[in-house]
Amino acid sequence: MQSTRILTGITTSGTPHLGNYVGAIRPAVAASRADGVESFYFLADYHALIKVQDPARVQRSTLEIAATWLACGLEPDKVRFYRQSDIPETTELTWLLTCVAGKGILNRAHAYKAAVDRNREAGEDDDAGITAGLFMYPVLMAADILLFNAHKVPVGRDQIQHIEMARDFGQRFNHLYGEHFTLPEAVIEQSVATLPGLDGRKMSKSYDNTIPLFAPRGQLKKLIYSIVTDSRAPGEPKDADASHVFQLYQAFASDEEAGAMREAFQEGIAWGDAKQALFERIDSEVAPLRERYEALMADPAAIEAILRDGAARLRQEHAVPALRALRDAVGLRDLSAVATGTRGDMAARPGLPVFKQYREADGRFHFKLVEGDRVLLQGGGFDSPKDAGQRIGALKRDGFDGVGPGLALGDGVAAADVQTALDRLAAAEREKVAARGG
Repeated sequence: MQSTRILTGITTSGTPHLGNYVGAIRPAVAASRADGVESFYFLADYHALIKVQDPARVQRSTLEIAATWLACGLEPDKVRFYRQSDIPETTELTWLLTCVAGKGILNRAHAYKAAVDRNREAGEDDDAGITAGLFMYPVLMAADILLFNAHKVPVGRDQIQHIEMARDFGQRFNHLYGEHFTLPEAVIEQSVATLPGLDGRKMSKSYDNTIPLFAPRGQLKKLIYSIVTDSRAPGEPKDADASHVFQLYQAFASDEEAGAMREAFQEGIAWGDAKQALFERIDSEVAPLRERYEALMADPAAIEAILRDGAARLRQEHAVPALRALRDAVGLRDLSAVATGTRGDMAARPGLPVFKQYREADGRFHFKLVEGDRVLLQGGGFDSPKDAGQRIGALKRDGFDGVGPGLALGDGVAAADVQTALDRLAAAEREKVAARGG
């Protein structure tokens, strides 16, 4: 059974705080240990350059973020943990995708549109101060995902558009050059925990209201005691659900502990006592992580070795073979192969069948299975490219059991011809996986 490949990009900017830990790091580390999952985690340092032009800060942040994830339990021998800039195939693929990416789609990217809107409000030229890096960000993100044929990508709702763009670029490439890319799906965690900060708003560096994840014990206590509360006195019942102190406590406590604290709030626990209990509960979980983090930060060479080893293995097993196939697909080939063969020889070599997806004027999505100039199978009338892709995936997985709703054989084509083509595709995919060591 094929495992599900999940890819997560980790932003390398800023100092991790408790909100990052509860909302992203802790659940991601737990998910990496699930059965049937192949997890990829990369430090997105190329992406950081779009916003940060301070080299020392880029380096320091990358070190801190890597140490944080390792300290929190990410196991580099069981997952793929690497630095984006250590995979040069990513940037080469970015260019290949740039050559098929529609500028009109990039014009609609949320981050770019927001920057243009700010310029207009300020009376500036639309593109004043906007770098090509910001504009091309979705293509680089698509390359991160498509290079390793990730099936699922956990993202926030603000990133869904980028996953749809990655699907579009991958689909366009597949349409032109054959089936090379898996079209990824965005995974939106509906119950992602968001913690309140010191002032009650969402904990965020933008609000300067964060509690650093690995703050020293004394600083952690001081920050927790500075959390804003109401004026209810000791002995006066307090609303746990409206309390930032309780929300933070609940994020770290067991159900039993949270239930006991809720009762204490109802009985009128003093704010000082509630904050002390919160400090002790958080510190009991964070203290051993802090100790590992400090040890890692004291040995940056060890972190560097882990990242370089992860990238080296990943390049050998996946990235280099993938780019070799992609370069061949677009025609960046060994010229001697053309010189030593005749045109007749090349024409005699049967190319692999190809699924091509496209959109008709009615706005609905269709696909066809072609072998050279011959159309073997047509399918259509889907509401979205995802629906069409799922139907293609079912054909590849389950085979062809005859014409059904939304499917039509090409002229002079028998059902056996379609199945033979699908069998050839499956055999080629097995060869590709074997070549990559998968």
